[in-house]
Amino acid sequence: MPRLICAGLVFAFCSGLLSGCAAPLSASADVSTSVLPQIIAHRGGTGDAPENTLEAIRLAVAHHADAMWLTVQLSKDGVPVLYRPADLSALTDAKGPVSARAAVELARVNAGWSFHQADAQGADAYPYRGRPVGIPTLREALRVIPASMPVILDMKALPAELQTRAVAQVLSEENAWSRVTLYSTEAEYQRSFAAYPQAKIFESRDATRTRLVRVLLQQGCVDAPAEHASAAFELHRTVTVVEKFTLGEGRSEVNATLWTPSTVACFRQRPDVHVVAIAVNNADDYRAAACLGIDAVLSDSPAKMTAIRVGISLPLRCGAEAESRVD
Repeated sequence: MPRLICAGLVFAFCSGLLSGCAAPLSASADVSTSVLPQIIAHRGGTGDAPENTLEAIRLAVAHHADAMWLTVQLSKDGVPVLYRPADLSALTDAKGPVSARAAVELARVNAGWSFHQADAQGADAYPYRGRPVGIPTLREALRVIPASMPVILDMKALPAELQTRAVAQVLSEENAWSRVTLYSTEAEYQRSFAAYPQAKIFESRDATRTRLVRVLLQQGCVDAPAEHASAAFELHRTVTVVEKFTLGEGRSEVNATLWTPSTVACFRQRPDVHVVAIAVNNADDYRAAACLGIDAVLSDSPAKMTAIRVGISLPLRCGAEAESRVD
C-alpha cells in the first residue's frame, strides 16, 4: 500500500480531499462580528504604486492603511534599503543585485520602471517611466511613515547578521523599535534579532506552517504560540502534494485554505497572539478573515481594501447565507 507524503504543505488534503478535516472559513451557524481586520499595505501597496517606494508609502497613508509592510536588503555600503527581488532587473531599469550598488546609486535607479496599470482605454500603461522613483533607504521610509503607524520589516537576503546589525542601528537612531515588528521567511533572522531584547519578531514561518499542518491533519494543537506572539501565513495557497511509491512518486497541485476556525483557535490558545492573513485582496476573503477573527490582512491595494472595509455594514453576518454573498 503506497505511503502518502506531502512535500511542503501536507495539509492540502484538508481542502476537500479527505473527510473530517477542519471546518470551512465561516461556520454554518448564523453568527456575526463587529470587528474588522486591520489592513496592512503589502510592500507599501504594490497594487497602487511601485512597491517599496516612498510613493507607495505616501499613497498607502492617504488611503488609510493601518500598517506598513516593507522589504529590506542591504546596499553595497551597508545601508538598509527597500527592495524585494534578488536582481534589480525584475522591477527597475538597472541590473544586478542590490548589494552591488551603494545607496546613493540605488536612489537614482527607477524602481517604478516595471510598474504598470490600465489606462483610460484599458491598455497597459507604465506611468513611472516618465517620472522615476528611486529605491529609498529604510531611514527615509521611517521618517515618511506617521510615527503612530505600525511597520513590519520583511528581511530579505543572507547572511542575516550584517543586515540585522544595520537595521538595528537605524531603528535605534530613529527611536523606532516600539513601532516595528520584524518578519522573515529565513529562520536565521529570528535567531539574529533574538540578540536584541527590544526587538518584536514574528515567529518563524516554519513554526507557523508546522502548526497549521498538524491542526489541519487532526494531530492536535501542538506548541501553540507564546503570549504576545505574532504569526503570519497566506489565507489560501497553491501547494504540491507528493505521493511516494516504491518505484517513484505522483504529484498533484491543490488550492489549500490555511486559516480556518480550527487553526485560528489553536493560535489563540494563549493571550494576545497577533494573527496576520497574507494575500487577502478581495471582499470575500476580507469578510472571511473578519469572521475568523483574524487581526490583520496583508493586501496589495490599500485603496481597494479600505473601500471594501468602508462598504461593510456592521455587524457582519458570518453564517452560510453571508458566505453566498457576491460583491
